[in-house]
Amino acid sequence: MPRYDAPVRDMQFVLHELLQLQNYSNLPGFADATPDVIDQILEEGAKFAKNVLFPLNAVGDRQGCKRNADASVKTPDGFPEAYRQLVENGWPLLSAHPEMGGQGLPHAVNIAWTEMVSASNMAFGMYPGLTHGAYQALMAGGSDELKAKYGPKMASAEWAGTMNLTEPHCGTDLGLMKTKAVPQGDGTYKITGQKIWISGGEQDLTENIIHLVLARIEGAPEGIKGVSLFVVPKFLVNADGTLGARNAASCGGLEEKMGIHGNATCVMNYDGATGYLVGEANKGMRTMFVMMNEARLGVGLQGLSQAEVAYQNALDFARDRVQGRSLTGTQAPEKPADPIIVHPDVRRMLLEQKAFIEGARAFTYWAAFQGDLEHKSPDPAVRERAGDYMALLTPVVKAYLTHKGLESANLGLQVHGGSGFTREWGLEQIVRDCRITLIYEGTNGVQALDLVGRKLGANGGRAVFSFFAEIDEFISVAETTPGMELYLDGLKTARAQLQDGTMWLMQNGMSDFNNAGASSHDYLHLMGLTALAYMWARMAKLSIEKKYTKDPFYEAKLATGRYFVERMLPDAAAHLAKVKTGAGAMMAVTEAQF
Repeated sequence: MPRYDAPVRDMQFVLHELLQLQNYSNLPGFADATPDVIDQILEEGAKFAKNVLFPLNAVGDRQGCKRNADASVKTPDGFPEAYRQLVENGWPLLSAHPEMGGQGLPHAVNIAWTEMVSASNMAFGMYPGLTHGAYQALMAGGSDELKAKYGPKMASAEWAGTMNLTEPHCGTDLGLMKTKAVPQGDGTYKITGQKIWISGGEQDLTENIIHLVLARIEGAPEGIKGVSLFVVPKFLVNADGTLGARNAASCGGLEEKMGIHGNATCVMNYDGATGYLVGEANKGMRTMFVMMNEARLGVGLQGLSQAEVAYQNALDFARDRVQGRSLTGTQAPEKPADPIIVHPDVRRMLLEQKAFIEGARAFTYWAAFQGDLEHKSPDPAVRERAGDYMALLTPVVKAYLTHKGLESANLGLQVHGGSGFTREWGLEQIVRDCRITLIYEGTNGVQALDLVGRKLGANGGRAVFSFFAEIDEFISVAETTPGMELYLDGLKTARAQLQDGTMWLMQNGMSDFNNAGASSHDYLHLMGLTALAYMWARMAKLSIEKKYTKDPFYEAKLATGRYFVERMLPDAAAHLAKVKTGAGAMMAVTEAQF
């Protein structure tokens, strides 16, 4: 049977030793994030994930959600009770604003909790996850009145939140949307249109659902410049905070999906529903991007989390399953065959997972920490750099981690052999659930285009050159630490390759936009590998300095880092070579030749 145990020790290593959150007690919310408090959160969160959420993972997959005749939706058995425990225990409030009832802890702490939820039950985790994103968008763009009315109950996840972008005829190109908003003269709007693929659009977990809906006000400019954002509650909210009349928003159907069956993916019909403008008219995408960027980090985390649970179960299987004998001689003479973990190719698959997961965890938590610095540091230069990093690296976290996360899930299934292809062992569900992460919140191809087309050249390339400078500064310091040669040589090589690819794109992408488009996928992967190389070098330095403690954790960290440098990082050279081929071979094939 499958299992999930949160990797608490590795999370502690990243938060306490790599990020050293305890050294930022001067920042708002950080003073309360002491190591003891963080450890308690991790330990209790691990129990909740293992004992409450993970047992419902297979239940949600097999039962799915059901739309009733009255357009209400029933979630899988156990989901409402688990959700009630989630809210009662205050988990959604970890990083929410104190003025909204939250604890105000760093987002870097909250993301560790989010990883546990996603790994134990990805479909369930989407309900509070999207609510948090909607809450953040409301906090960023909503009026004081809207914040006061909806903020506290969204912060606690007593009321759920959704994001409504896609329509049947448009996905990425939101400028084509047809949903309209008609002003009523009293500050409200009537929202009419249909949205599709709305996660959690209807469910039986919360008494109210606060939809954030993109729509076009009558007479607005065409295209994306004429899109506005609205709060459209399932139930209208009275002045005293009680629920009023049912709004004209309903679930028109549920999507039958490949995975994440426990999450209700709805067609939402708005038939003159009452909505409230968020922020400025025709500036809706500006606020919605707050939620989308939050969601993109969360989706990258989903790729990591599914890789983690796949790895844990693949490792268990490899230790228990006996098949054949070691190529160098019998390793378990007391058994009829050796455990398959003795075989080099099985070790390759396990180490591909492990080295990716640990590097990706450090990268994701570090990126979340940059978000904390962007909003909380008193130093304008620190805020600027952190904001640059968030803009530059959010597409990388989303696309690289989901791509490699799916690969890791598939490797976990492969380790299981034929057993992995059956339901009993749980790996086939992990693969199916993970597959959506490469698609939603902007496909990975769109993320790559965003990286090279918008983020790379912004402010004259300030973000990427700042990233290079940070790596260079680390290298100059770490070179004095004996034993760092392997990790620094790998980092230096990857950093030089990334700079080479960056300069090629800056010189050739503008002269022919197809060059940028054709090279974007490989450039994003080159940046992802370089980011992980940076994280692994930093983790190696910490581990070398702790080797005297004889703690096997640090020995394992160095051994895993060596595998990353020697067996995974060389892929950067192939990505660079493909970046520099440009669009020639790709565009030379005519449509008729496909």
